[in-house]
Amino acid sequence: MIEDWPLASLLPHAGAMILLDQVCHFNEDQLIASVRVKLGPYSLDDGAWPAWLGLELMAQAVGAWAGCRAKRAGKPVDLGFLLGTRRYHCHTDHLPLDAQLTVSARRSLIDNSGMAVFECTLAIDGRLLAEARLNIYQPPNAQAFIQERLS
Repeated sequence: MIEDWPLASLLPHAGAMILLDQVCHFNEDQLIASVRVKLGPYSLDDGAWPAWLGLELMAQAVGAWAGCRAKRAGKPVDLGFLLGTRRYHCHTDHLPLDAQLTVSARRSLIDNSGMAVFECTLAIDGRLLAEARLNIYQPPNAQAFIQERLS
């Protein structure tokens, strides 16, 4: 069953920075989301999105997955950090305006310290556009982690 949580309640983003449109599937191992490419702050001259934005879509899918897990457990949604990617293979030079994209994030590793690895894909109508392995860190207390780094 997919809960009807607004994406703004799952991600620590606001307004136009939330790129995903809808969570289509969620379980303990995976989240699948959809997004329609629309005009926004990242749009190219023709309205398309640059191919590198696929990495952000994947990171938001991971964030939405973590947000769904927190909501289901009755816990607050907390910050996570994209540390990087071991690889980002993109098979297109742009994401066309009005294209309906499917973003998938599947966890492959999570440890007790908050480190995680996710296998992610981006597709249009089942055709693979991009794939990546994302390294994520979600500290037990994100605000304390940020304050520690600032001091």
